[in-house]
Amino acid sequence: MLHTVNKSPFQNMALENCLRFTQSGDVILLMEDGVYGAVSGTAKSPLVESALAKKIKVYALGADLKARALGETIQGVEVTDYSGFVDLVEANRIHSWL
Repeated sequence: MLHTVNKSPFQNMALENCLRFTQSGDVILLMEDGVYGAVSGTAKSPLVESALAKKIKVYALGADLKARALGETIQGVEVTDYSGFVDLVEANRIHSWL
């Protein structure tokens, strides 16, 4: 399953709620303000690091990282483009966390 998160983990519980339901083999795509969750060294970094440890693949949309001038991402988070986003959508059922 592909879980999309578009809200900042600093202003919304969407990422935390998502992580309660993800299972090994699931995929998370952080997009829009959700990409704040992909930045290393923040108070929310352990959330994403725990997902990676559970073998959940985590992606961040590169255009959204760039638009927000965000720095280094957490090790293991893959940055993807819109083409990669489409590939993820085509390969998975989707659940959007709002």
